Amino acid sequence: MKAYTTREVADLLGLPPARIRSYARAGFLQPDRGPGNRYRFSFQDLVLLRAAKGLLDARVPARRVRRALAILQKQLPTGASLSQLRITADAERVVVRHGGMAWNPESGQLQLDFEVGELVGRIAPLAVSARRAADSADADEEEWFELAIELEAYAPDEAATAYRRVIERDPLHADAHLNLGRLLHERGELERAEFHYRGALEARPDDATAAFNLGVVLEDAERWEAAIAAYERALALDPALADAHFNLARLREVRGDPQEALAHLRSYRALTKRSGASRRGGRY
Repeated sequence: MKAYTTREVADLLGLPPARIRSYARAGFLQPDRGPGNRYRFSFQDLVLLRAAKGLLDARVPARRVRRALAILQKQLPTGASLSQLRITADAERVVVRHGGMAWNPESGQLQLDFEVGELVGRIAPLAVSARRAADSADADEEEWFELAIELEAYAPDEAATAYRRVIERDPLHADAHLNLGRLLHERGELERAEFHYRGALEARPDDATAAFNLGVVLEDAERWEAAIAAYERALALDPALADAHFNLARLREVRGDPQEALAHLRSYRALTKRSGASRRGGRY
């Protein structure tokens, strides 16, 4: 596997070299040493540093990023790598997601916002009533779709039921397939999520988001070659999908093609430097 210099990492990820070296000195990166005792970073290190940059861009204080990621190294599930984790910011908190679970690495506690939990407890019965009312009124597919969107935030199971009602009435409703696929994906139901992402692509073959999400679920299922093909399709539809480039770089590195990995990292860097943001927006 290729080893990256500090300058290469800085250029690829847009992090100052001094910050990269400080993270290495802090101990939550374990880069090798090359000629002149200079750091040589692995692709795993790049994944961690990219997470650090995303958290800093989300205005999480640097000291909290440093502490959270240092602790995270000790909390990895058995057999998991950093590339399997989703590391995001929630206000000033760091949230890590893996296998349908979410936790705060600083506290070690499973992540559940108490205000949201309380709201769900109050609204969930209303969500059931709304879904039953729509069912009894024989609402059309667009009414079901609007209801599903409203239900997602506080009653995802009811939202999934509503999306299924949409698809029953219109099997080629791309957005219903896409949103239902995302809900199933978040629950770890990978095969069913794949089915609906493919349904979205069948209904709307030029949907780059559906192709990207398909790549993510295939990658989560460790079907590497199929995931690569899905990401390449997403980029053919929308070459500006920065995260598709990053995910392809990771897979190409894992598959033993460091030159292709580096090419995609450079494309990722160019796109994020231009846009000033690296997150997927509405994609999974």
